Amino acid sequence: MSTFVLLLITGLGLGALYFLIASGLSLIYGLMGVLNFAHGSFLTLAAFAGFEVGRRVGISTWTGLFLSLLVGAVVGAVFAALTELLLIRPLYKRHIEQVLVTVGLSLATVALFEGIWGPDPIFMQASGWMRQTTDILGAPIPNDRFVSIAAALLVLGGLVLFLNKTRYGLIIRAGVENRAMVTALGIDVRKAFTLVFTIGGVAAGIGGVLASHYFGYVSPLLGGSLLIFAFIVTVIGGMGSLAGAAIASVLVAVLQQFANFYLGVGDLIVVLLLAVVLLVRPQGLLGKAAA
Repeated sequence: MSTFVLLLITGLGLGALYFLIASGLSLIYGLMGVLNFAHGSFLTLAAFAGFEVGRRVGISTWTGLFLSLLVGAVVGAVFAALTELLLIRPLYKRHIEQVLVTVGLSLATVALFEGIWGPDPIFMQASGWMRQTTDILGAPIPNDRFVSIAAALLVLGGLVLFLNKTRYGLIIRAGVENRAMVTALGIDVRKAFTLVFTIGGVAAGIGGVLASHYFGYVSPLLGGSLLIFAFIVTVIGGMGSLAGAAIASVLVAVLQQFANFYLGVGDLIVVLLLAVVLLVRPQGLLGKAAA
């Protein structure tokens, strides 16, 4: 029983990280049709920025954790907004060029991060409480899992409120459904595009800082490894569906944890799940079929 609880909650913590990355990917593709392969770079840069702040303020303190999350969110937002303004905006409706630019940016940033921080992982220690465990039904759960889950729930709640209660949220939801109609109404969707990229950068930045605590290190390759599973989550959940991304994040991460523990083939099981979903329901769990 304790093993089941440990794997379940650890899987939920990993799913929270997947959701923080996949939520931005899903919104960006749903509104803009952009497959942003540089999204992992937002996460990695935010993780390093959070690490540098935590190292100077004291990463073993709650103040250091809060400041590292704040700085990570800001860095992710700024990097994402600049990427949209400088690289993506001139290439709207040129999908091949968008893919090439974002892939090139992801490769260039990995080389840049390796030049600054080195190619090897930098191991770190979390704050005192996050380094400890909480006993649940006999299972010692690392406390950083609870922080990741809480952050993902807060981001999910904030995105739902933003999309349903604000003017720009309405524009974004309408743009996901029918971008041509929104443009025909005289609404400048370019601001919405930049805002969506910025929101995705904030979520990825928070995810990057929390991922460094989850895995216990920062590395130039951290974002790239997580981005693979975030894309899988986005496809399984349905492109443009925030709820689908949340459900798929939990499904993929929990299945991965159990398969790794009992069979040692967690990644293979996730890929097989992706193949089944694409064969049975190509639009994803909550995605809409193309007209």
